[in-house]
Amino acid sequence: MKDTGHSRYIIKSLMHASKVVASFHSQGEVLRLRDVVSRTGFNKGMCFRILYTLHQCGFIEKVAENSYRLTGQLNRQNRCRLGYASEGQDSSFPREVQVGLVAAAEAAGIELIVVDNRYNPKIALRNADHLLREGVDLIIEFQADEAAAPAIASKFLEANVPFIAIDIPHPGATYFGANNYEAGLIGGHHLGRWARKYWEGEVDEILLIQIARAGSVPQTRIRGMLAGVHEVLRDARQSRTTQIDGDGQFQVTLEGVRKYLRASKARRVLVGAATDPSALGALRAFEEAGRERDCAIVGQNGEPEARRELRVPRTHLIGSVAYFPEKYGEGIIPLALDILAKKMVPPAVFIKHQLITPENVDHLYPNDGLLGLAGEGDRKQPSGKSS
Repeated sequence: MKDTGHSRYIIKSLMHASKVVASFHSQGEVLRLRDVVSRTGFNKGMCFRILYTLHQCGFIEKVAENSYRLTGQLNRQNRCRLGYASEGQDSSFPREVQVGLVAAAEAAGIELIVVDNRYNPKIALRNADHLLREGVDLIIEFQADEAAAPAIASKFLEANVPFIAIDIPHPGATYFGANNYEAGLIGGHHLGRWARKYWEGEVDEILLIQIARAGSVPQTRIRGMLAGVHEVLRDARQSRTTQIDGDGQFQVTLEGVRKYLRASKARRVLVGAATDPSALGALRAFEEAGRERDCAIVGQNGEPEARRELRVPRTHLIGSVAYFPEKYGEGIIPLALDILAKKMVPPAVFIKHQLITPENVDHLYPNDGLLGLAGEGDRKQPSGKSS
């Protein structure tokens, strides 16, 4: 408690109340009346009256007879409150985004209200209403359906609540995430260089696995991959190009590539997938058909399952373009604070991409061994989708 030196201006009852509040060492700590007496040095009657008054004012919560904890109301007025609508897939990418966001918000002293969109546009619309009812200062929206974006955005714009859209653009939002065309070029260049080294530049077919529901902007990573291959292998412009929709999912892609392989007899196929789950689904389909040597595959996102596969000897997943979702929070939280402070921010903030290959995966992710991702034997099927 600070002594200002102007004791005649001090309201002693408030000084006593502040000491009672300070006796709680953390937000969730529960103290009995006798604990408060012990920590403050005040008598039991004074502590009881102060606790009773703070409880009536909403600053103290009574959790049991003579047991209390802080409600958080004391600092709520000045504390920034953000809403986060998670993409909600059973996939490592959105999980890592959320973990990073929660950690960054906590480090900044920000209250983060998290809801789960469950990869469902109807639920995303309901969550938008919920976050607005919560009275948050800014919303971070991560949902992958482009068709739902205008309706969600209109709710935020009508309420005059600023918002950030992760990876899928929303009207009126500040965009944060992938530079899709650039990421595609990186993957396409790598496919072309690999084919030039191991197939003497001869390619029978280029198979592109998109995620249609994400819309036109994420689709540019597919166009970037095709352009990247063509820039390295000019003769590949004459090769057949096939596109299928994998919806960013392992199982959907597995079934789609199985069907493709029944119709195609191409022996040298470059595969560019919009996500790592799709890349792994394509790889399994080629392996099931006994044709893994017919393909070279590049994915997008640099997810843990893909990094595990890159460590498998002689794998035909030759690379993945990293998006580093675990670092999203480090960029999004400062961006949100700048927006709330009315600072000038760019309309889009792009992350920096990097190619991960079997040769550099251990260098870029040296701690994967702690997560059980360094082994080459056990392949775990990814169960979800990704952005």
